[in-house]
Amino acid sequence: MRKIMQEKLKVAVLGGTGMVGQRFVSLLDNHPWFEVTTIAASPRSAGKTYAEAIGDRWKMTTPMPEAVKNIIVKDVSDVENVAKDVDFCFSAVDMSKEEIKAIEERYAKTETPVVSNNSAHRWTPDVPMIIPEVNPEHAEIIEAQKKRLGTTNGFIAVKPNCSIQSYAPVLHAWREFEPTKVLVSTYQAISGAGKTFKDWPEMVGNVIPFISGEEEKSEKEPLRIFGHIEGDHIEPATSPLITSQCIRVPVLNGHTATVFVDFKKKPTKEELIKLLVEYKGEPQRLELPSAPKQFIQYLQDDNRPQVALDVDFERGFGISIGRLREDTMFDYKFVGLSHNTVRGAAGGAVLGAELLKAKGYIHKK
Repeated sequence: MRKIMQEKLKVAVLGGTGMVGQRFVSLLDNHPWFEVTTIAASPRSAGKTYAEAIGDRWKMTTPMPEAVKNIIVKDVSDVENVAKDVDFCFSAVDMSKEEIKAIEERYAKTETPVVSNNSAHRWTPDVPMIIPEVNPEHAEIIEAQKKRLGTTNGFIAVKPNCSIQSYAPVLHAWREFEPTKVLVSTYQAISGAGKTFKDWPEMVGNVIPFISGEEEKSEKEPLRIFGHIEGDHIEPATSPLITSQCIRVPVLNGHTATVFVDFKKKPTKEELIKLLVEYKGEPQRLELPSAPKQFIQYLQDDNRPQVALDVDFERGFGISIGRLREDTMFDYKFVGLSHNTVRGAAGGAVLGAELLKAKGYIHKK
């Protein structure tokens, strides 16, 4: 048994040269269960070593892992060649939505599970969109998806939008009090657009009051996560009603949310805080490698959470909440913070893959 646990699953990172791809590569360095053995990207990167393909475009604050520097990058569209030597893949490809949907299905049909950071399949009815601590049971829809695809092992699972991570888990923690209406504004880091300040100097000292597609995702995706499996699809929840504004701010990493909530059953502030700090999900119960021990922390100081102080809580896998107080128009309001490229992107997908492995959906080919 011990020998089996030590044999790591071989992983491909699709779209490995972009910012989220780089985050995957960084997070998977020395991972106890997974090993990056294949990296695929666009034809212009194919045939080069990973280090050559990246050149001076490495965007992480930690150095490129030695283990991946000499991997020869493959052409992501050469599906059979990329899939043949790996057990599953992470997807962070930069293509049009329709191209992403098609290529992820092609990978799944090679009997290679795909855990995707992309939005393309988030509304495919039989593709689970999972926050591992919130809706792990949605993985069960994979059986219906495999029937549709005609696969035995291949499937697609996705993680939700980065902007909802700092409030959707909070609403779920408070579900016994039945949130009915939510007004949320998110203040989103530039790495959410795959940028650094070097790439995007016009964001220094600037705020842009529009991020394409984000508001619809912020309002609709939590409802799919809070939904349930009905036959061969996931039926979204009908409440709470959520309205949002999404704003780009001059911060490198970390999405902040200001949230106002109405409840059907009025809780006390103490009851709400207790539910947050005691919240545990499947990753904590299973002690998954990337699971934060404390999923949600509550900070008592009025000037917290702050990006500078709190974005890396639990290595970026945790969520920070503060300033919970009663409101004059809604029942309560609070401020949330999550790391958008760890919990909100690659890290959320890695944790999702760990959950799927623990539940037997991902395994050696």
